[in-house]
Amino acid sequence: MTTSVTPDAGEKARTAIYEDGITALPGAFTTAWADDMRADIEAAFAEAKDRPGGAVGRGPNRYYVEIHPEQLRGFADLVTHPWVTAVCAAVLGADYKIVELGFDIPFPGAADQPWHRDFPMPEITRTQRRLDSLAFNLTGVDTVDEMGPFEIAPGTQFDDEPDFDHGMFPPKSRYPRYTDRAVRKYPRRGDISARSALTLHRGTANRSSSSRPVLVLGVDAANGTNADKHDMAVTDAYWKALPTQARDHLPCRIVDRLTPIVQKHTIEGLVMGDA
Repeated sequence: MTTSVTPDAGEKARTAIYEDGITALPGAFTTAWADDMRADIEAAFAEAKDRPGGAVGRGPNRYYVEIHPEQLRGFADLVTHPWVTAVCAAVLGADYKIVELGFDIPFPGAADQPWHRDFPMPEITRTQRRLDSLAFNLTGVDTVDEMGPFEIAPGTQFDDEPDFDHGMFPPKSRYPRYTDRAVRKYPRRGDISARSALTLHRGTANRSSSSRPVLVLGVDAANGTNADKHDMAVTDAYWKALPTQARDHLPCRIVDRLTPIVQKHTIEGLVMGDA
């Protein structure tokens, strides 16, 4: 950990997420920590890429893989980071739940994705304008434009969606709203961002010769339902070694032996990358 966290960090992040749909903390970890994270991501991808349900397509040359906490050596550091815990508590409440760990990798040749949100708007958000989940992202590289940066349309997390395909993909007639607001993000190793997965976003075309791996940590409010889409597990020995602060928010299975995750949450509209 490299950046101190102020007492009001959680409330400031909550305000930013409710207004813009995204916020960030630069330099939360060292570059060495981020380099270890990238090595763990690359090892996990090598294991998952040829296994059914392992590396799921998110467009041409772009994949998403879910992993268990034990596959990321810095997992406990991440989920107990003071900024992460403060943001989770402020936005989702004290009984938040860690429900997803994975990574997205756009390789060279990855195309522009269509504008989308990661799942349909929950009823509590539609009727009460309450956000019940967060996605934290950490880059494995110092991002430059040629790598196809993440692009987001701030302030769109509450956009209504009666004409969204599958509740996630707006029609192209709505694209001017998102392109007018679009902001490309250029995080560096060690930075953390937190966003509502409902904020309209997309990956852009990777024109470089390098991949751009990004870790994803998914967190729900106590009444959130995204855990149904995921299947994290830990071994008993790993569970006992975790800090209490991590165990208190990790409602996953405890098993004798880990088995690879077969992903439940596929996003068909991203497979072809038709932007």
